[in-house]
Amino acid sequence: MSLCGEEVGAGSLPSELVVHIFSFLAAPDRLRASAACSHWRECLFYPTLWPYLRLSLEVSPAELPRLEFLMRKCGWFVPELRVQFATDYYPVGDAEGAAETGEGAAAASDGEAQPLCPQWLDVLRTYLELVLCVLSSIRHNRNLQKLSLFGDISILQEHGTLSNTYFGKVDPDGKKIKQIHQLFEEILGNSRQLKWLSCCFMLEIVTPTSLSSLSNPIANTMEHLSLLDNPVLGSSPLTTAVELERFVNLRSLALDFCDFTAQMAGVLADSNHVPLHRLSLLVHNVSIMHKSLDNIPGDENWKALTRNSANLRVYMMAFDVKNGDMLRILKPSIPLERFHFDSYITCISGTVVDLISRQYDNFLTHFILMNDAIDTYGFPDFSANLNEDPLVLLAWRCKRLTLMAVHGYTVWAYNLIAIARLLGPNLKVLEVTEESIVLEEELADHEVDPVHYLIEEVSLGLGRPWHAVMEAELLSAFTDPAPHFYREMQSFSEGI
Repeated sequence: MSLCGEEVGAGSLPSELVVHIFSFLAAPDRLRASAACSHWRECLFYPTLWPYLRLSLEVSPAELPRLEFLMRKCGWFVPELRVQFATDYYPVGDAEGAAETGEGAAAASDGEAQPLCPQWLDVLRTYLELVLCVLSSIRHNRNLQKLSLFGDISILQEHGTLSNTYFGKVDPDGKKIKQIHQLFEEILGNSRQLKWLSCCFMLEIVTPTSLSSLSNPIANTMEHLSLLDNPVLGSSPLTTAVELERFVNLRSLALDFCDFTAQMAGVLADSNHVPLHRLSLLVHNVSIMHKSLDNIPGDENWKALTRNSANLRVYMMAFDVKNGDMLRILKPSIPLERFHFDSYITCISGTVVDLISRQYDNFLTHFILMNDAIDTYGFPDFSANLNEDPLVLLAWRCKRLTLMAVHGYTVWAYNLIAIARLLGPNLKVLEVTEESIVLEEELADHEVDPVHYLIEEVSLGLGRPWHAVMEAELLSAFTDPAPHFYREMQSFSEGI
């Protein structure tokens, strides 16, 4: 080109070469490089440079123009799309006023939705716009292989159970919600390569009939399915045992525990179904209140399922579930690998912890206890009136344990030292909040400071430096239950 007298520069590079160079750059560097000239900007959105798109969106009007641009460029071809809708601010106003005047209480007593302040209605209105933008941009994407949608707007539930009443205020004629349902079903119907479908806590997207839009060939080759909704009164299961019969190649599944019936376990245990590797179950007290535990799998159902799926592992998160219900749920033959109990009202008992350690000692690797219940008498103490602390027995029996996190339950210093010594370096994560630890009086007899002694002994037991977690907010598991379950379920299912 130089010999021919043509101008030579970076802008003269062929598009194929620019795309190849961009492939070695991280996403932020690609975006910066694309600002060099219009030619490079066109090369930035070449399909091979975008094997996946993962977005975390604040439910704010400011996000919409940027989202529209990005989805217009990538939505029609991206093979993997993961979108999280979140609200990071807490508008206040009319809801509190209504509560003070008694209007909120009157609405609740009449079974109606409590009034939301105008800012929250704006959040819902923006949420619908963002969802429409995402779904409309991928409706014709036949390259789509993985679709994950998560709606982290659970803070709305602090104003009462979410219901169609709220959406009636922001979408009076129901046109947008109907359009969302149609777009989602159109995406499923147009899919030709979809292997992974995850839709969790997304308001007004999935309906009990959505999966019927999938063609039989796509349903037969689907490898992952997770469908979870906000538990509300009268809500129907998002899938059934009959519908699940088409998903013969399913390797991982995530559902509300009350929707996982004995019939479903029978379908998955059938010899025509490939072995299931991962099962994530969310047990929510609201679901148990509105639904029933009468149809859950019995121990015989779990035995049949594990015979067909020898490598099956289960992740279970329970939220504010009564101990009596937990004893009904925890069947001996569940291959429980990860257990998380989170509570604002109901605390887990030492009996349940002891049952877990006895029944799942060959499987359990993750054990998390979170308690944010306000109790003037202090945190629950498992070791009261017992010879051995159930947490110490858990460490003694469950040799495969690699993660333990505790907040809001009394952990005596000597028991914490025992846990560290029993599990040693194999316990990769030991997180206990400082406010949960109680120092025995005997530690005061040591010449060193009791806190330093505890830190030193736990560090020696684990074979690495250790410190208590200063604040609960710093715990890796300290998030709202819904986003934590979604994040753990994703990594658990992808880890096959």
